[in-house]
Amino acid sequence: MDKELIIRSSSDNVDFALLKDGKLIELQKDEDSNDFSVGDVFIAKIRKAVPGLNAAFVNVGYEKDAFLHYHDLGPKLPSLLKFTKRVSTGKLRDFTLKNFPFEKDIEKDGKIADVLKSNQSLLVQIVKEPISTKGPRISSELSIAGRYIVLVPFSNRISISQKIEDREEKDRLKRLVKSITPPGFGIIVRTVAQGRKVAELDKDLQNLLSRWTAMCKKLHKAHHPSKVLGEMNKASSILRDIFNDTFTGITVDDEELYLQIKDYVQEIAPKKESIVKLYQSNVPIFEKFGIERQIKTSFGKTVSMSKGAYLVIEHTEALHVIDVNSGNRSNKANNQEDTALEVNLIAATEMARQLRLRDMGGIIVVDFIDMTNAENRQKLFNHLRDEMKDDRAKHKILPPSKFGLIQITRQRVRPEMNIKTREENPDEIINGSEVEAPIGIVQKVNHDLEQLLKKDYKKLTLNTHPFIAAFLTKGFPSIRSKWFFEHKKWVKVLPRDAYTYLEYHFFDKNGKQIK
Repeated sequence: MDKELIIRSSSDNVDFALLKDGKLIELQKDEDSNDFSVGDVFIAKIRKAVPGLNAAFVNVGYEKDAFLHYHDLGPKLPSLLKFTKRVSTGKLRDFTLKNFPFEKDIEKDGKIADVLKSNQSLLVQIVKEPISTKGPRISSELSIAGRYIVLVPFSNRISISQKIEDREEKDRLKRLVKSITPPGFGIIVRTVAQGRKVAELDKDLQNLLSRWTAMCKKLHKAHHPSKVLGEMNKASSILRDIFNDTFTGITVDDEELYLQIKDYVQEIAPKKESIVKLYQSNVPIFEKFGIERQIKTSFGKTVSMSKGAYLVIEHTEALHVIDVNSGNRSNKANNQEDTALEVNLIAATEMARQLRLRDMGGIIVVDFIDMTNAENRQKLFNHLRDEMKDDRAKHKILPPSKFGLIQITRQRVRPEMNIKTREENPDEIINGSEVEAPIGIVQKVNHDLEQLLKKDYKKLTLNTHPFIAAFLTKGFPSIRSKWFFEHKKWVKVLPRDAYTYLEYHFFDKNGKQIK
């Protein structure tokens, strides 16, 4: 399995595309304008507590106040408030927490008005970026993520990732981490720490403690509100969270970013340093790796799959709805149940990819093709769970209902990735109408051609709009040439001025239109 990270840099943002065997499975943007990223820590002011919601609205400098629920305060809130006040006023200069006396924990189901007051200073962390009309969601239970561990100030707990299943390895890691953890801090051991030595864990810990100290030093003169600890740059944070031994390549088109990434990989995985490459070519990097094409065909309302099946994805304010359609595929299965299972399994794989690719969160309802066999429904459910194992966002999948619906909840911490795939209609530019991008039309033509060639047509002619005809026939190798090399049949392409942009028809050797 090939796993590649392709990074495209421009003046105002950086795009990250994660490929698995050449197929795009994750796309992220790092924009300079995003001042409220997940993981950022702010020194902020409580605007007002709202007893009815048992929450407070907090001014973090965004146009809408951030939302802080009582359950996101963390049990050590009094200790954090005392520490913040003493550091901000310059009375405390020891940031190690070694000699800092902790206060009594707040009640698990207490009232917000009993612990927070208006205009109070508080350290908070972004846990959900601003989405739609809502401000950021925040927590006062701070954590600083590293490569192998997560540092949790004002805690004494040591937790091990649930994805590490080996009991002996869990015990080993717990023992090692316990020996190096300073007083006043808790540690969460990440999955990638599996098999690592104490020196590697300690190096990561010292780096996190340095970041904590640097943040504390800013508090004395910090304005309210202001960012006092920023998440590391997107390239490093993505590598920190997803990089592992299965990666086969990291390609970057910007020299400065290339050197940063090379240094970071050399630090976390010296043996993998050689997979980081600088891309130097006149062909744009996303074009070279086929990412632009995949973006155009993956972000529309309709998503094509193999064997003629397709998904229809609709979005509402409350939830996302995905409909699975078998399309006009040729049915080689013995019966309708086998066909439904085959299409559903293909759809589950593509749907798991779409959730990661678009970063869809909240409630997702999927209408699979009905299956009467309970064993097949269980097979679909297990397959979907396996396909979503690599998804880093927290999610929960319910078994199929009697109506064939599967409900999924998926953590939403940032706005959904939404890319415009439609373009101006050249037939009606004045009216401002839009049509599907040419690459989407070509994909449909490709699919229809494959279906016709299976029916053994001896000679085929394609009539289409002049723009599309030129797109198919110009250049070397042209798309038509590729058809010939793949299917060993030459397709005649005729431009028709009378056709609309999206119109195309196939004709047989007798000039009769094929429906």
